[in-house]
Amino acid sequence: MLQATPLTDGWILRHPDGAAASLPAAVPGCVHTDLLAAGVIPDPFLGRAETEVAWVGRRDWTYETDLDAASAHEQTDLVFDGLDTVAEILLDGRVLGRVRNMHRSYRFDVTGLSGRLSVRFASAYAEAEAVRGRLGERPAAYAEPYQYVRKMACSFGWDWGPTLVTAGIWRPVRLEHWSTARIARVRPVVGVEQGTGQVELAVDVERTRVEVPLTVEATVGGVRARAEIEGTGGTVRLSVPDVRLWWPRGYGEQPLYDVELRLLHGDAPLDVWRRRIGFRTVGLDRCADEHGTGFTLVVNGERLFARGVNWIPDDVFPSRVTRERYRTRLRQAAGAGVDLVRVWGGGIYESEDFYDACDELGLLVWQDFPFACAAYPEEQPLRGEVEAEARENVVRLMPHPSLVLWNGNNENLWGFRDWGWEPRLAGDSWGEGYYLGVLPRVVAELDPTRPYTAGSPWSGSWDRHPNDPAHGTHHSWEVWNRRDHADYRLSVPRFVAEFGWQAPPAYATLRRALPDEELAPDSPGMLHHQKADDGNGKLRRGLERYFALPEKDSEQDFDRWHYLTQVNQARAVAAGIEHWRSNWPVCAGTVLWQLNDCWPVTSWAAIDGDGREKPLYHELRRLYADRLLTLAVRGQGLELAVVNQAGLAWTGAARLRRMSVEGAVLGEASARFGAERRAVARIGVPKELEPVGPKEFLVADADGSRAVHFPAPDRQVPYPRPEFDVALVPGGVLVAARTLVRDLLLQADRLHPDARADRGLVTLLPGEEVTIGVSGWETPDAAAARSALYCMEPSR
Repeated sequence: MLQATPLTDGWILRHPDGAAASLPAAVPGCVHTDLLAAGVIPDPFLGRAETEVAWVGRRDWTYETDLDAASAHEQTDLVFDGLDTVAEILLDGRVLGRVRNMHRSYRFDVTGLSGRLSVRFASAYAEAEAVRGRLGERPAAYAEPYQYVRKMACSFGWDWGPTLVTAGIWRPVRLEHWSTARIARVRPVVGVEQGTGQVELAVDVERTRVEVPLTVEATVGGVRARAEIEGTGGTVRLSVPDVRLWWPRGYGEQPLYDVELRLLHGDAPLDVWRRRIGFRTVGLDRCADEHGTGFTLVVNGERLFARGVNWIPDDVFPSRVTRERYRTRLRQAAGAGVDLVRVWGGGIYESEDFYDACDELGLLVWQDFPFACAAYPEEQPLRGEVEAEARENVVRLMPHPSLVLWNGNNENLWGFRDWGWEPRLAGDSWGEGYYLGVLPRVVAELDPTRPYTAGSPWSGSWDRHPNDPAHGTHHSWEVWNRRDHADYRLSVPRFVAEFGWQAPPAYATLRRALPDEELAPDSPGMLHHQKADDGNGKLRRGLERYFALPEKDSEQDFDRWHYLTQVNQARAVAAGIEHWRSNWPVCAGTVLWQLNDCWPVTSWAAIDGDGREKPLYHELRRLYADRLLTLAVRGQGLELAVVNQAGLAWTGAARLRRMSVEGAVLGEASARFGAERRAVARIGVPKELEPVGPKEFLVADADGSRAVHFPAPDRQVPYPRPEFDVALVPGGVLVAARTLVRDLLLQADRLHPDARADRGLVTLLPGEEVTIGVSGWETPDAAAARSALYCMEPSR
């Protein structure tokens, strides 16, 4: 039977400042984390220390340990699950192999060998610049040479990430001892036909003895089947009756079935492969209709409005992301009502832990291939690496029922057409052959059960603009970059795969990252932790449209700025999602940019780099709930949209109240509605209830859901000075309003860095109260709670 021996102990990192200099090394890990642990470099997440460690990515590094491959088995392999990125592997000076792709695994025959194992990493910069020198310059969104090396692109920095170019043994390494034969690859094709699960396991084996007869035996759901291995391959098929279907969260349960495949010589087991699978069907409706070309996910025959978020690597040093950290972040996503996570193309193919958690939580996975925001050369050595990594990772991820879509790239088709790339390339290769050739061919051959799309955004044809909102996927970045978030309501894209608005991280996160700085929007550390082009200018212009801005000369004014940016982020995202959800089924999904951060930074994330939820996170819980009310101007009047994504019809009566900011009810009515399952109902608001001028607003309530419409920007609204009472209650804080209190927010991390609130922004009418649950607060105090409460105030 194959035996595996992890190689985690005894590694050292050779320091480049001297041939004898060395440090203890953690494997899996990377150079930066080893240097941090040894105190050689400062934490690049703090202050502006990122710039102090830039030299690390420009150096060559060597990892070493002693290796003894002696074994009673016929063969021993040295297996690396991931090497970042360009490396030469040697044993006592003998070259075992050379590698140049972070996204692949590697295997070397070391049977009977022993000695000093060295993994010599060359600088990814040196490799990328050498490839660029041979193949020629290609345009990109950023100046760093990330498109010339098969490495996590955002290692080289992004508009939310630091430039920390890593190197190291970033995934597990082990010795595998085996005899006669081993399982080299299992490709599971899983389907459902009339309630019966169909499993086809295509098996590749590696042998030491070709003459030995081999069989494979597979079991799943109590069904067992055998097949002969002919040469180095074979296929075993199983039919599992009466399977329970795997559903996305909110649509049903997520039953998972254990699959075991054993490689046998006679009755003697040689190797075993185990995974969990789920039975479900998935499709992508891209049919043309009167609105353009659709993009609707269909799971088990159910058409979905995808409630999505974009996922970036959760740490710029991905070896630090543990199984529990994945689960924490993905539980946060599920807790916000998310049912789809897009793994963005500037990152990595995530570890099994990520996809396992998505399987269990019912989170659909849209998987980008790792290409983003650049023209990628198609010549060697890159072309062969791209196909090899695609083949490996498609097969690796196939067992996961959560995986429902392969996507060729992020924004590269758009970039070619719209960002001036085409004339600059002058006929040079730029990646089209990957997205429209290599990758769809690999997916069709290896994983025929899942749809593939060439890119995001992509309209489906060069006959249309790649980012045409009426066709396929659309990225909405004119809003934020140049236009107000109210402009989200001007169009109905078929599927919004990226959109978002920035805000700084939580206050405690800023304090940890900038411990000695007097905080201001434009203080040195704040500017360093703002990577977007003119990011602060866009924040300011976004605020000026709605709010009277605070001055810059006090900590209190920074606190107000911090609060208002959080409010504006939540409102911007709400403007988009409310509008697009109310236009289902023309619009079939929204994928927020972005769920998470990889370090403490001002960004579009709902969860900051320390894992703290911004107010946007809690707003997502409302926006992505099965039932949503929204008020919007449509045509010549106001309309209430009743959005029902639940499996049962939603019928009832909405209470409509026209109110003054002083708290008087100026008009009231009850409006009956009926929204079928997975449908939207619309109700016209009577003219007499429409608010007039900045002193009035409209409130709609139904079954615990609320929508509020103010016709004027906050800077014009004569808010009363907010009055409310604060009291401690078991597990939280009770706030009772005596006046209108708009966008009340308890910033729990100001009470204690570990404190968390269970809700974000809430608007209270006079006489209403809310209990805000607070955890992680060691010494509750009502006065402290009041000091951490923020809301809209009269303009200064």
